[in-house]
Amino acid sequence: MLKHELFELLSQVSNGDISTEQALARIGHLPFIQADHGLNLDPHRGIRTGISEVVFGPGKSLEQLYSAVEILAARQTPVMVTKLDEPKGCALAEKFPEGKFWKVPGIFVLNGNTDLDFPWQEYGEALIVSAGGADLPVALEALAACQFFGVDAGFISDVGVAGLHRLLPHLDSLYKARVIIAVAGMEGALPSVLGGLCDTPVVAVPTSVGYGTSLSGITPLLAMLTSCAPGIAVVNIDNGFGAACFAVKMLRKSQGADAGG
Repeated sequence: MLKHELFELLSQVSNGDISTEQALARIGHLPFIQADHGLNLDPHRGIRTGISEVVFGPGKSLEQLYSAVEILAARQTPVMVTKLDEPKGCALAEKFPEGKFWKVPGIFVLNGNTDLDFPWQEYGEALIVSAGGADLPVALEALAACQFFGVDAGFISDVGVAGLHRLLPHLDSLYKARVIIAVAGMEGALPSVLGGLCDTPVVAVPTSVGYGTSLSGITPLLAMLTSCAPGIAVVNIDNGFGAACFAVKMLRKSQGADAGG
């Protein structure tokens, strides 16, 4: 959108010729940005969908990552890159020293309020619950994404079914949450337990953690999909980010409904 086109659009809003909602829809479908190294960036995705563009790290070269972060940072803040290996994460932190890289879960954030350092707060509108310590990379990815998109998020770790009594001290925070993100590998039983225990919607995230017949996450995925506990939605294997996005959208919509929007 050229400057004179944006001016004309704003003038139409000012004159009452179109609504602010119509103008927002038009702005949200602005062209993408053609960047170097084969990237087409979408800086107005947040206007359309409520979820701004986040850079998926695997498979991208350092040059692509540098270019994406530079362009997005110039037009929107904060910027997040997910599922980075340590060399690329450290390289981004060196290139953009005002940002921060967390080795677990492989997240780089620039100009954001994300804080994954221990200790984690237990209470939040979104509550991430991790079955085991090996599920932390995926669970912390969900926590990072919730924080990135401005959702108050809590975190409970290592309370899976091998020692289910570890979950009992956290019942208060479970009952107060508005959505629970349950992250589990192995047999994937934790979401079913939470779905049968709480009236809170549960977003289940299977992880690729487990022995041979867990089939790199397929077994917990199928277990979660076939759960007899009602009120469970399931995302893809190791997709903590996707679970967080679902929770963020649900919370925003429910908050709008609560306010009469």
